[in-house]
Amino acid sequence: MKLRTLASSLVVCLFALALYAAENPNMGTWKLNEAKSKIPAGAGKNTAVVYSAAANDMIKVTTDGVDASGKPSHSEWTGKFDGKPYPVTGTDSSDSRSYTAKGERTLDLVVMKGGKTVATGKIEVAKDGKTRMVDIDGTSPDGKKFKEKSTYDKQ
Repeated sequence: MKLRTLASSLVVCLFALALYAAENPNMGTWKLNEAKSKIPAGAGKNTAVVYSAAANDMIKVTTDGVDASGKPSHSEWTGKFDGKPYPVTGTDSSDSRSYTAKGERTLDLVVMKGGKTVATGKIEVAKDGKTRMVDIDGTSPDGKKFKEKSTYDKQ
């Protein structure tokens, strides 16, 4: 009897997690639309971003692209959209990020290195759910300020 109850509870939890992921418009795979983006010359870029459900009601954000020198880059972040910083791996330019949900389709982003903010941004999914715009203001590791506007298409 206890096994049946445990199995039923597990199914309900997995269903709830899948339902949450399906309702969140950020979830899925996003590919950079370079023609609609304004990325500073010599800057790195994320060519693909994947938002997926993770354990404990967390979200995993995986990015792939190229760094400022043109070498392949990959980073991973797992956390909640609750404004608290969670660790990011795979990049030297930051060690944590925080995302704050601002309504159904908008996220505020803070990128940190050593406890200091190095970039802030806004991520907004279009009403039709087909595009995602990312505006970032920050400071590069060499101290130069930058602004970046990236547009992504849902895959």
